[in-house]
Amino acid sequence: MAGKDLKPQFPDLPAGIPPAMPAMPAAGTPPAPGGGRPVASAVPLSPAAVPLPPATAAPLAQPIPVPAAGRQPRPAGPAAGLPPTSAAASSASRPRNPAARPVPVPVPSAGPAAVAPAGSQPIPVPAAVAGGRFGLPLIRTERQEDEQNEQVTDKAVRAAPPWLVSGVVHMLALVLMGVLYLSTNRENKVQIEAIYAEQEGVQLEDDILQDLGKLDMPDIKESALAFDVLQADDPFAAPPQLDPSLLTPDAIGSVSDILAPSIGLALTGREKGAKKALLGIYGGTATTQAAVELGLEWLVKQQNMRTGMWSLQGPYQDGGGYENTVAATAMALLALQGNGNTHLSGKHQRNVERAAEALVKLQDQDGVMFREGGFNHRLYTQAQATIAMCELYGMTKDAKFRQPAQKALDYAAKIQAPQGGWRYVPKEDTDTSVTGWFVMALQSGLMAGLTVQSPSLDGIGKYLDTATTDGSTYAYQAHGEPTLTMTAEALLCRQYLGWKHDDPRLRGGVDLLLQNLINYDEQDLYYWYYATQVLHHMGGDDWDKWNKVMRQAVPEHQVKDGRERGSWDPTNDRWGNHGGRLYTTCLSCFLLEVYYRHLPIYKHYNLPASAVSSAAKTD
Repeated sequence: MAGKDLKPQFPDLPAGIPPAMPAMPAAGTPPAPGGGRPVASAVPLSPAAVPLPPATAAPLAQPIPVPAAGRQPRPAGPAAGLPPTSAAASSASRPRNPAARPVPVPVPSAGPAAVAPAGSQPIPVPAAVAGGRFGLPLIRTERQEDEQNEQVTDKAVRAAPPWLVSGVVHMLALVLMGVLYLSTNRENKVQIEAIYAEQEGVQLEDDILQDLGKLDMPDIKESALAFDVLQADDPFAAPPQLDPSLLTPDAIGSVSDILAPSIGLALTGREKGAKKALLGIYGGTATTQAAVELGLEWLVKQQNMRTGMWSLQGPYQDGGGYENTVAATAMALLALQGNGNTHLSGKHQRNVERAAEALVKLQDQDGVMFREGGFNHRLYTQAQATIAMCELYGMTKDAKFRQPAQKALDYAAKIQAPQGGWRYVPKEDTDTSVTGWFVMALQSGLMAGLTVQSPSLDGIGKYLDTATTDGSTYAYQAHGEPTLTMTAEALLCRQYLGWKHDDPRLRGGVDLLLQNLINYDEQDLYYWYYATQVLHHMGGDDWDKWNKVMRQAVPEHQVKDGRERGSWDPTNDRWGNHGGRLYTTCLSCFLLEVYYRHLPIYKHYNLPASAVSSAAKTD
């Protein structure tokens, strides 16, 4: 710049070399007034017009640092070997970067000469620095910068330690191997399909386990069927006291010749020690039991813990058409108790306790527990609540439930109609449907060791005789047309009242049931509930045929996700619009609890004498 000392920007020059020379004016250009420096107006094109001094100052775009000693920069001008004058002329003939050459300033015709701004004047550079060997300016190109970067990379690679190079190489090799592995195994996928019930086909069953008589059983010191510390006293015991002389290999058959007792059965199948064993013996699976547990989880979420009651109409979706909290609570209790829950034990102990206390509070001095619902619902409700009370007392022997259960049984006998059964109004008329629920109530009382009047049982048989013409099929009322559902319900009553396993009338009815297996295209849980119990008591091939369909179909149709997870949809059920989602869920749980809920009336296994004698020794 004008007036500024530029000497500190350059190294000391050799002696005898002038610092710089001003740019030569063009021919005919007058000198600037006042001895100022002439302003270049144009670059001469002819070498003859521009006499070159030994060292000529060249304008640069920017200062170039002096290269290290011993390494000469490659000139960016003409090829080596050309004379300086020719090189200067050649460079003048080529277009240059505008930033790298001086900007010509026009000379005014009069007045003092204008001086170019300092920023537009060339910066004098010593010849030895600027031109190097040839005195030419150095301009670094992109190619030079790339070459310099490559040189730095090469140096870095050469200077890298061997372990670093080895690590990088091995890492790249591992990445390539991983990509190759994934690409070659992309199509080898393992597809797992989750199902909610076993498909029909080869089951995990053994013929020997289905007939204990084929086993070579040594003396047994402990029960092989006890899976935990709580053992059932005898899951297969029937109440009658048998003569010990009958316990011989010839006397014990696959089917008992003794009449089934008057609905006398034990509830020990629900005990923890027996439930798992009975599940395996009668064809239950982990899938069926998981469905029960999931269904009970849904049920307890619907309970009103303030009142202890359930509702037929909500708070869930697809509630029933009529409200009846007592019936809803009784059915929910039966489902919970059927899986072994009581007010004293079980996962849902608190739910059972609240519900049982609520029913006891509702009961009046006569034993009546129904309080709402249509006139045709009242005795259905009373029978279901009676079953729940009797079962709870029978399972726990808690004295506080003995009186409520006995009062309910006494009321059932009191309101029995002259025809021998029950219907909608106490002591008036009889139908098979309501009668079936009261038979179950009386049976539960006998299981609990409570008092049941014999005339009540005798009257049931007399009514059933009027509802059938052949003993195998039954009508809704006396002298009516037989239906499939009433046939199943009446046959269960006949079994409890003492019909033999091989009674031809019973056999004919069972064959009809086996022609109408569970089919969700024609959903009727009420029919399935009674048919399942009848065939479970029959056992053998009859039960296997029914159970293979039931244990698959019922869990498959359980809701698996969403708000109603664990329930069963009532939409397509024959009576679903009346009972709603709680009704279909409770009855579905009843079906899947059948393996241990009520023990079979008839003995199904031919136990060898060694097993019987060993069991007797351990008692």
